[in-house]
Amino acid sequence: MPAPIRLVVLFGGQSAEHAVSCVSAAHVIKALDPDRYEVVPVAITLEGRWLLCDPVVAALGQGTDAVPDPLPVEGTEVEPQSVVSPLAADQPVVVLPVLHGPRGEDGAVQGLLELADVAYVGSGVLGSALNMDKAMAKTVLSAAGLPQVAHLAIRDVQVDADFVARVGTELGWPVFVKPANMGSSVGVSRAADPTELTAALALASRYDEWLVVEEAVTAREIEVGVIGNAEPRASVPGEIIPTHEFYDYDDKYLEGAARMVVPADLPEEIANQARQLALQAYRALRCEGLARVDFFYEEHTGGGGPGRGLLFNEINTIPGFTPYSMFPSLWAATGLAYAELLDTLVNLALERHRHRAPHRRGG
Repeated sequence: MPAPIRLVVLFGGQSAEHAVSCVSAAHVIKALDPDRYEVVPVAITLEGRWLLCDPVVAALGQGTDAVPDPLPVEGTEVEPQSVVSPLAADQPVVVLPVLHGPRGEDGAVQGLLELADVAYVGSGVLGSALNMDKAMAKTVLSAAGLPQVAHLAIRDVQVDADFVARVGTELGWPVFVKPANMGSSVGVSRAADPTELTAALALASRYDEWLVVEEAVTAREIEVGVIGNAEPRASVPGEIIPTHEFYDYDDKYLEGAARMVVPADLPEEIANQARQLALQAYRALRCEGLARVDFFYEEHTGGGGPGRGLLFNEINTIPGFTPYSMFPSLWAATGLAYAELLDTLVNLALERHRHRAPHRRGG
């Protein structure tokens, strides 16, 4: 029998999505095949310390059913390099970063793993950074010709009365304001006039120095899962039906009232278009491994005329990963069950690491 893969599961992290990560990682670890993987659970604290999560190690000795949910962020402090190193020459090592938001999904951890020369699940440094920064992602996709909502980006220190006036002139009211580098709808709010916009920009600037302001659209929220490296494939589309004015953090995680419809009730032509646009965005933004690509589907304008159709919203390179999250649900509906999906992602990480080895060593 080949040696089990040493799978280092990173969770927690230093972002506002720390708690979400601990929930996602618990489900991931529970689903992993103990015959295939030697699971090494590593928590990253809000202060940036790396801890071998001793309570989870002990629980795994009793079986995956004993793993706590959410995972506790506690244990023995360890050095990152030692954690990701193989214990034996013939043992493959893969790092699975179940880290949402800045310093986890933005290329920071990915850069550390590149220096350690270890295989890891998900996009590389550039793809992670591009997709975490909504402003830069929109710039790249504009160049690639993908349809998206009208928007403006600005640095927090540049916000002034002229910018507020510009929003009203170029985008109209209402608008949505987002931190450029954040996920899970953290720091996102709606503004219907200049006063509300000023408050919304102040809220978003608590999480990032770069801010994005988007026109509001009356549209359905359509999401597509993509997996793969050089030859990615797309899942069936799904739809989020929020119960709030928009799909905010409370609706996602605290109240759990938002509904997911998988597959989405879409005309076949639109469903196929969503999958093709998702693949185009995935490639243009240098994604690898996995991503969830989110769209707005504007069927009609406010006046009742024909809408603009599918409009790119954003990409999440490390989407929520409970079995009930959208990304695994999309793949389950496409024929890839949760545990098989995890196996596929680990294999993709090893494939990419092998492919890139000659480039790292100069041929």
